[in-house]
Amino acid sequence: MVNTDFIDLLKTLIRQPSVVGAEHSFFRVLQRELEERGAKVTWYEGLLVAQGKDPFSLMFSAHIDRHGLICTGPNEFQYSAFIAANRTDLLNNSVSEELMTKITERYQSHPVFAYEPWSGAYRGSGTIKNTYVCEYRNNLIFEIDGLESVVAGTPVAFKDKLKLDDDRIYGQLDNVLSAAALVHLFSQGFEGTAFFTAQEEAGKSWRYLLEWFRRFGGSTNRLFVVDTSPFPDAEAANKQQLVLRTKDANASFNDDATRIVEEICMRGGLSYVYKDRYVEELNKQQISQGEKPRSIGSTELGRIIASSNGLVDGSTIQVPTTGYHTMEESASWESVEAFIQVLSLLQTEVRN
Repeated sequence: MVNTDFIDLLKTLIRQPSVVGAEHSFFRVLQRELEERGAKVTWYEGLLVAQGKDPFSLMFSAHIDRHGLICTGPNEFQYSAFIAANRTDLLNNSVSEELMTKITERYQSHPVFAYEPWSGAYRGSGTIKNTYVCEYRNNLIFEIDGLESVVAGTPVAFKDKLKLDDDRIYGQLDNVLSAAALVHLFSQGFEGTAFFTAQEEAGKSWRYLLEWFRRFGGSTNRLFVVDTSPFPDAEAANKQQLVLRTKDANASFNDDATRIVEEICMRGGLSYVYKDRYVEELNKQQISQGEKPRSIGSTELGRIIASSNGLVDGSTIQVPTTGYHTMEESASWESVEAFIQVLSLLQTEVRN
């Protein structure tokens, strides 16, 4: 069974807002939890770094931003990831009409609350009543009952709490689940470094990481990035406990690092799938049926490998989930247990 201290920590963190582009208040909560567990914590722009006694022995990274809204005018709110990524006109760019439709359906009638971005102070609550594409700005607009007095620049988070049943956990898990796991590692005597990055959902987090490595890293740096990985339903997600990768759409990952994780899984009897290979096999079937192939995905690690000129490499460890980017995102207990087990065993592997 998953450690009860970890579950209590996850319950605490998931209730704290961390809207894309307004993560400062969540960093403050993380700092407290990490320092209580003996970590040395340092803030940088878009990055919180927690270190143990041997910082370069093992390095993990998890992004901490979650989807939400930003007030952009009187009773006018926009999707925070689009604003943070400077996508001010959603037509004729990478944001498809299909994605916008999914977003409007995903959060209809959902309760939300506004907060002060630095302190996290509560600024009121409301309910999403309408979502539409503004014909003048070609952008996605949300209207909310109850937050009419909120001023422009105020972040608005989706109300969320961790829900548990016999088989799965539910909530906006991407990527607070991984953040909680890294904080929990320090309870177990973790001596390496954990990075917590902002604005991954806007495609910016890798820049903050790369700046740190250019200033403080070694000549080469091995990084394990932890995250969730979406599947269409529970049946597909439950076919494996963990998700690994050999590459993403940006770069190939480090073979040695990937092999270490795979060997830990094999020794522990943990099931896993390589997501890039999984998608490539699906694409073969779709192409044969005349359908468009899917991308193998873009990750924080792939972006930093592609841009670091050999300074940073590594591999990923992901938890298979369903309900991507909703309050009903879910993961199986078995996957969460396997995830924590692999992170812990990686410490032992490095020490040996």
